[in-house]
Parts: sequence; C-alpha cells; structure tokens
Amino acid sequence: MLECEDQPCCPVRTDWANNPSMEASGNLKPTEDKRKCEGPDSPVTKKMRHEPGTPATEVANGGAHRQSFGNQESGPIPPSVSSSNLTSGELAAVTGMAPGGAKVVDVHRTGAKCVPGEAGDSGMPGVAYHQVGLLRVKPGRGDRTCSMSCSDKVARWNILGCQGALLMHFLEEPIYLSAVVIGKCPYSQEAMQRALIRRCQNVSALPNGFGVQEVKIQQSDLLFEQSRCAVRAKRADSAGRLVPCGAAISWSAVPEQPLDVTANGFPQGATKKGIRSLQARSRISKVELFRSFQKLLSSISEDKWPDSLRVRKLETYQDYKEAASTYQEAWSALRKQAFGPWIRNPPDYHQFK
Repeated sequence: MLECEDQPCCPVRTDWANNPSMEASGNLKPTEDKRKCEGPDSPVTKKMRHEPGTPATEVANGGAHRQSFGNQESGPIPPSVSSSNLTSGELAAVTGMAPGGAKVVDVHRTGAKCVPGEAGDSGMPGVAYHQVGLLRVKPGRGDRTCSMSCSDKVARWNILGCQGALLMHFLEEPIYLSAVVIGKCPYSQEAMQRALIRRCQNVSALPNGFGVQEVKIQQSDLLFEQSRCAVRAKRADSAGRLVPCGAAISWSAVPEQPLDVTANGFPQGATKKGIRSLQARSRISKVELFRSFQKLLSSISEDKWPDSLRVRKLETYQDYKEAASTYQEAWSALRKQAFGPWIRNPPDYHQFK
C-alpha cells in the first residue's frame, strides 16, 4: 500500500477544532510533508483566498489569524455540520465560511500528478500552488500510474457516457449520470463545476446523442466514517501518517454475485501462487467484462446484431471497441479539444480475445 499525500497543514486536535482561536502548536508534531514547505517564512503555512470584501485568514503552524477588511456578519453553520469532527480549515471548506463569517475558496492540495505534456503546477505559495483544469493521474509514491484521476474520468463520462464503447453497439444514446453526490468533506461547488463540466463545455462537433451534460452536483450532510477527515478526527492525538487501504468493494445489480471485493487489484483471498488463474480476476476487470459481452452476443442471432458488429470480422477486445464508431468519434473530438494528453494504455494491453 502507498502512503497518501497529506494536506499541507499539521493535524488539529478536537478541542482546537471546537475553539479555533486557541493556539494548537504546543503539543503537536507536524507531519513530514514536502508540500508543507511552500511558504517563504513558515514550513507549515496554509492560506485561504477570500472573496472581495471579506477578511483574509491564514492558518500557520496550527494557529488561526484573521485580518478584517470591514464589519462582517457571521453566518450560521448548518446544523448538519459538526465542528468537533473537522479542523477549522476543513470546516470552512464544508460550510463555505471561515471563522467570523468570511467566504473562502478551498485550496487543499492534491497528490495527483500532472500527466506528461501538461504545463504542470507552479508550486507557488497559497492559491497559486496548483494549476487548475489539468489532467492528472491518481496519486502515489511508487511508479507513476496510468490510471487517470477520478475527476478526469467523471468529466469524460459527462460527455461520452458511463457505458463505455462495447455497450454503445446496442444503444442509441449514451448513458449519463444525472447527479454526483459528494459526502461531507472539504468541498467547493465552484471547483466541482469546473472539474466536471466547465472545462469541457466548449467541446463541439460531437456525434448525435453526445454532448456536455449539466450534471447536478450536490453535497450530502453525511460524513463517510472511513474518510480521511473522520479517521483523522478519531486519531488526532496519534502519531504517524494515514495510509490508504488497498481494498475495494464494488456493488452491481447482479443477483448471482452483487459484490466484488478486491485487495490491491485482486479478489480477496487470492494467493500469490494462483495470481494468474481465472479465479484471481476481478469481475469488473476488462477481461471479465469482455467475457460478459461475448456471452451477450452468443445469446443473440447474428442476423440481429447491430450493423457496427457485422461490418467486418472482429476478434480482439480492441477490435470490438474500435468498431463502436460513434463512441470513438466522440472520444476523438474530446481528446482533440480538451483532453489531448490523456494517458492511454499500450495497444498490446487490449489484444486479448
């Protein structure tokens, strides 16, 4: 398992979260994170940009300092948000308000690396640290992964649909998400709109049925108990870094096996000796999904297959994907106009039958 990229601020005790004005630097040991060294004067400085006319807040070394630019009215904190579970910075991001009622823009750091070919992050202090709108791969301290970040994938689904290329052979239009719901966490509606919708809103020349969707983005007042915020609050006084779990649970509406539980990419219980066996494949792997697609084809008479599957002889997984012409046309337009540096797996990875 890989160590996660931590936020550029030191852990905060529950009592400090309840009383942000209290100094918290006395008994806390800052975690060792290279991204904390972003300010010229302090290795643990986190700034929050404010809208015009609102106070500027800086959290440095665990202490909060506020500078006022005029009289401000403190807005009420929603009753569903508990300040005892979140640090002051996280609470500000959840509620959209800093202590004293100032509206803030979330500037949490991400460990997701920019893909080759993108401009890259500036690394400058404060809100200028990241360049927004860039394609990124999932974070990790090991070898660079080929897996794109979650927001990039959802943005792609918002134009191409979440059904993929294979199912487009049987569909007249893509299947789009109607809503994306985010749990209670540091949150910015503006950032979500930009990441999932606005950066692709000018993509044009798409085939009929494809288009940029105005997916509804909402935040729930339920806190995921295993989220970083919740776990950090429970172990605020514990030393060490939070390390993500390598397990994953996938739900599907399949009666015979609705759950797919994997650990580090393999079904739970798989041994090193049987790692190359059929039993060591996840049910949502490309190979297994292609097997399900082939079973679907075998249950249909060939004369009833869609035209896209009868134009030429198809053998490999890659052949069937490329034969979905409208999907590939839409994906080509998206890459040319918005997602040019998108990392694609080598063709050899898809040459299975």
